[in-house]
Amino acid sequence: MSQAIPFTDNYNDLSNSNGYQFEFRCERCGNGYRSAFQPDKAMTGRGLLRSLGDMVGGPLRDIGNAADDFVLNRGTNSSAKDRALAKAVAEISPEFTQCKACGDWVCRDACWNEPVGQCVRCAPPLHDELAKLQAEARRVQVRDRLAAADLLQGTDIASDVVATCPSCGARATGGKFCAECGSSLSRTSTCDGCSAELPDGARFCPECGTRART
Repeated sequence: MSQAIPFTDNYNDLSNSNGYQFEFRCERCGNGYRSAFQPDKAMTGRGLLRSLGDMVGGPLRDIGNAADDFVLNRGTNSSAKDRALAKAVAEISPEFTQCKACGDWVCRDACWNEPVGQCVRCAPPLHDELAKLQAEARRVQVRDRLAAADLLQGTDIASDVVATCPSCGARATGGKFCAECGSSLSRTSTCDGCSAELPDGARFCPECGTRART
């Protein structure tokens, strides 16, 4: 029976036709470690046999060609791969630990809260959590203070605002008078004679007949 090997879902098999190598990753931050490359002795021997067959020819060449036809399937289990994986696990496992709260394998350097005995996702370090909460509180306080601040001081919000000058049609850029022709940007104006309010477009005051300013 093959030996049971941990790390079943947080590693990638990087093995190729020349040997075995595995990449282990932290299930929280995604960083990890790559095991040392383990050459496949059988494949190395086949390579030597193939080279010798090319030099000598004859039966050895036939054996070398047979070696070329032999393809090691790295996607299936084999005793050689099991041994290589077990060795890689023994090499890399000290860098990881499993959180009993969530079951994830996490790296010890960045994602493990040693005093609590859980990963930092399940039990964030106190100073990290406090810094996060302080940042959230600052955002809330800034939003509340901004909502209470008078950002319209000095702005007349009761008068109608126009996008274009009623006299020349130029785009209004703020203020009470047009920057192009100097006309009032107010939609309503008053009569110079009786101070009555003049309707839009009026050329004369409907109360006293005084000519409106243009």
